[in-house]
Amino acid sequence: MNELFATLSDGTPVHRWTLERAGVRVRILSYGGIVQSVEVPDRDGRTADVVLGFAELDGYLEHSGPYLGAFIGRYANRIAGGRFELDGLTYALAPNNAPNSLHGGENGFDKRVWDVEPAGEHGVRLSRVSAHGEEGFPGRLEVSGTYSLDESGALRIAYEAVTDAPTVVNLTNHSYFNLAGSGNAGGHELRIAASRFTPVDADLIPTGIEEVADTRFDFRRARKVGAGYDHNFVLDKGITERAVGVAELSDPGSGRVMTVATTEPGLQLYTADHLPDPFAPGDGIALETQHFPDSPNRPEFPSTVLRPGETYRSETVYGFTSR
Repeated sequence: MNELFATLSDGTPVHRWTLERAGVRVRILSYGGIVQSVEVPDRDGRTADVVLGFAELDGYLEHSGPYLGAFIGRYANRIAGGRFELDGLTYALAPNNAPNSLHGGENGFDKRVWDVEPAGEHGVRLSRVSAHGEEGFPGRLEVSGTYSLDESGALRIAYEAVTDAPTVVNLTNHSYFNLAGSGNAGGHELRIAASRFTPVDADLIPTGIEEVADTRFDFRRARKVGAGYDHNFVLDKGITERAVGVAELSDPGSGRVMTVATTEPGLQLYTADHLPDPFAPGDGIALETQHFPDSPNRPEFPSTVLRPGETYRSETVYGFTSR
């Protein structure tokens, strides 16, 4: 279902698409490619919205900093100093998370209105062209994200991009999950199939790769999440052609369980310790599937370079059950 959701101050319409299948209902906005809501049942069949969001567009316009539910690009996470070098050329980006560039800059994909069209009976395809030089990134990038519900009610997000000049690309979705539907999510239990993580400096830039064993970053067995995380986990599976299960988040109170599968090599765990009003710190948990932070400046990390003639492809699947 497609409906007019709001109108921007310049007259641009913002539409909302609703997908329903297998007891799951998802609402997606053309503004920012935002996943506005994901409604799923608990162990007793009671339905609740398990992602943080706003009922009106003004909420997203006034509180853009948390990137609630947004399509993130051109580069998810941080690039140190807002600069990177590619093929001998240095590119300067907006230091919107000073001194770093974060989530695509001042006006990243999260603040753009996307073209949306149906993608089969249970999906929609969002697309746009990011011009050469947009937010400092080289190359004209044609990018799309297809959101769909499969027969089990799992939310699949499949990304594609092509470029006419060498560039860097790292795309993700920035939903904050609260499987209880309200309250603090720190009591959720989390498992991540990652034996290593990337520790960070004071500016949240990776300093290398370390083992999770005997640290607070060891989620190889499910345990309470708690607080104090904004870190990338190096997934044991690495990069894969098809989405592979890498994480499970569960809420003991409601019985809701969310599984995460991805083709990506990394998973950023953010426990939302700095959410502003009207939310409270810890109200949601972001599990951002992506390549590692600052990869354009770290040749030892999996590459995020995309060249003409190549196609960027990435897929993440959020599955919902209860127990």
